[in-house]
Amino acid sequence: MSTGRRIEVETKFQVASPGGADRYLVAPELGPFTPAGPINSERVEDRYVDSPDWALARAGFAARLRKTSHGTEISLKALNVSSGQFQRREEIEGPADAGLIPADWPASQARNVVMELCGDEAVVEFLTIRQLRRSRPLQARGTRVELSLDEVEIVGDGRVLDSFEELEVELKRGAETPLAALAAILGTDDSLRPVSRSKLARGVKAIRAAMPSMPQDLQKRWLEAPADLLGAKPKMRRGGAAAEDSMADAEETAGTETETELAPVAEEATADPAAADPAAAEPPVRTRLGPRTLGVLAEDSLPEAACKVLRFHFSKMQHREEGTRAGTDPEEVHDMRVATRRMRAAWRVFDGAFKSGKTKKIRRHLETIADRLGVVRDLDVLIGGLEAYSNGLDEDHQPGLNPMLSLWRRQRSSARKELIAELDSDRYATFTTEMDAFLDAGANSAAAVATPTAPHRVRDRAASAIWAAYEAVRAYELVLPWADVETLHDLRIATKWLRYTLEFFGETLGPDSALLLERVAALQDHLGCLNDADVATKLARDLLVARADELSTVESEAIGAYLHSREREVARRRRALGPVWRAVDGAPFRRALGRATAAL
Repeated sequence: MSTGRRIEVETKFQVASPGGADRYLVAPELGPFTPAGPINSERVEDRYVDSPDWALARAGFAARLRKTSHGTEISLKALNVSSGQFQRREEIEGPADAGLIPADWPASQARNVVMELCGDEAVVEFLTIRQLRRSRPLQARGTRVELSLDEVEIVGDGRVLDSFEELEVELKRGAETPLAALAAILGTDDSLRPVSRSKLARGVKAIRAAMPSMPQDLQKRWLEAPADLLGAKPKMRRGGAAAEDSMADAEETAGTETETELAPVAEEATADPAAADPAAAEPPVRTRLGPRTLGVLAEDSLPEAACKVLRFHFSKMQHREEGTRAGTDPEEVHDMRVATRRMRAAWRVFDGAFKSGKTKKIRRHLETIADRLGVVRDLDVLIGGLEAYSNGLDEDHQPGLNPMLSLWRRQRSSARKELIAELDSDRYATFTTEMDAFLDAGANSAAAVATPTAPHRVRDRAASAIWAAYEAVRAYELVLPWADVETLHDLRIATKWLRYTLEFFGETLGPDSALLLERVAALQDHLGCLNDADVATKLARDLLVARADELSTVESEAIGAYLHSREREVARRRRALGPVWRAVDGAPFRRALGRATAAL
């Protein structure tokens, strides 16, 4: 692997249809060039990484961890690609490994730059590009180039967001004149279209298109990305809330640059399949909540802290009820579900803080509401993922997925009716009334403190609760190398409880708490995406078995291909689990957790 700094010079073309450029790999000559070796084929996985605050992108770099059969290398490429017949940009390369901690990589100039900009903390993955690359070396006198034909998949949020084929010619050594002659020949082919933007830029565009179906925390991370990476600037809409403008696809001609705008899409309404006329509705402005902090203090008693947590999330749940009923924005359902999850978690984290008779009925009603919201939200995620996958297919293949998409939409519509019926029920009205009364009662519902010296404050109890939750996660260390999907699902639940515990007490902890929470959330999200892919796999398989005699050949093949794509995603997530696990399981995390709890 190269370990230095160089200027990459290349010219690229998008292939209009699969196989449309295969002849160039086997041609006995191409202008002044003749083959200088055999055709090589390899699978390449590029994981684009950055610090949590986008330090590399802000410095004008895109960092790529490339894994091939020969190993892993880190490449830093300048984001500012020159326009013109050839694209030129600075590139720094060096050896690496699959981990996300730069200090663990072999020494190189590339690693030095990453550590200088990001420090010695772990970087995080934000986009993956998978390729089947077929390449061949060509030579013309003293000039040598590599002609490669790449079948590309853009992967974000655990699913394929875009796929395409690209022909690329990169100058390896020698003069550029023969390369210009080859580029001129390729430019006359109507099946090829010159492109000036990188695969990363196309990946970012795919992320923009898919953002409405992504988790809110992932949307938030992308919305904080610098303009140099996005090729865009956020635009604010009424009330200070940001919204996404429609963006027309620009012609990707060489030497042409197009300005686009990116803005938050979490606020934008997305049509509900059950809505009668969603296109006619004005996208609602989502209600702004009150305080953004829980207000928990170290001196609070556990009942006082619990009431603060419950009141905060109960308020969020109520604020999202109107949007959930309207059904025009799936994120309203998501936010309402998150609020109910946090409330249920609070009962567990603060277990014993209240008299059991005062909470039993409320907790039972809350569980019912959370379950109804969960069914709708899970189907929203499935449908969004399947629609994104379908959009990446040729139009001829998209109808094959209709039976599964129609089934999930019908199930979602039925689940939504059950949810609305629950929200309209006397049981729900009683729950909200009793919850208000419980929160107003406060200390009157608290369990009695046995003695004045019994530990009952946040300062006394939070550390042990946090460490107990961490111990439950770390216990998986022994079985993780051979854990099945069900075990990983259990780990996800344990990680979720650790995350909630850190959230509830976060304001009382030391300055390391934000980073700790971020790493735990990354592990939970990774395991969540793995679980989502596994669920989609099982549902697709069930459909193929149950309706084998009804599905056409086209439908069976399309659903089968989707099933295989989800199986591959499960396998990929399992392979990539190591770095995000070590970020929580390792000694640096425990030391930081010790510092955080020492502040109590």
